[in-house]
Order: sequence, then C-alpha cells, then structure tokens
Amino acid sequence: MKHTCVECGSEIKGRSDKKFCSDPCRSNFNNRLNSDATNFIRNINNVLRKNRRILAELNPDGKTKIHKDRLLEKGFKFSYFTNEFVTRTGNAYRFCYDQGYLALDNGFYALVVRQEYVE
Repeated sequence: MKHTCVECGSEIKGRSDKKFCSDPCRSNFNNRLNSDATNFIRNINNVLRKNRRILAELNPDGKTKIHKDRLLEKGFKFSYFTNEFVTRTGNAYRFCYDQGYLALDNGFYALVVRQEYVE
C-alpha cells in the first residue's frame, strides 16, 4: 500500500505510519496549521499583546494605581482582554495574559500581575 505525504502529495518511503516525506514538508504543514490564519485573528492578537505591554510598562512593581487617561493615551483598548477573574467580593479583574486591571472609583484602575493561585 502506497502512502502519500500530507503536505505535498508525493509518495512516502519508509515506515507505514509516516505522514510526511521530509522535515521541510512536516515543518510547512505545522507552520501553516499553527499560524494566525486570518487578518482578524492576527489583529486581535496584536491588540492583546499591545495591551499587555502597556500594562507591564505602567506596572513595573507588580501592583500600582493609575488613572484611565494614562492607559488611553498609551493606546490601551479596554474591550480586549484574555480572561476575567471575579473575586468572592464580586470585584472583576480583567487580564491580558498575566497583566491585569481592576476598575476603581473616579476613573482609576488598580494594575496587578496574575498570581499563581488565580485560575
């Protein structure tokens, strides 16, 4: 029984469970599979990474308080975050990967770094 390469379609020689004819075909297949497939996804990932960089830059000590205007002037977009953690008291921390923020009174935000115990 002849097997063909999943990537290029050429005949595979060797073990019967091989999927690719060569390392470049395997790499090309996996790179395409794991790449950001569309501009939409790529753009969202760029916004999330930028939000994380802004939070990390403004929070070098791991915990600080900052006004919303500082975040906005850096280009922070509040509608993009990776996850949300709600405390027992009902406070909702929003995170961009490991960097998070919590809305406080009068337009201020508490910036935090995600702790290991936060799931």
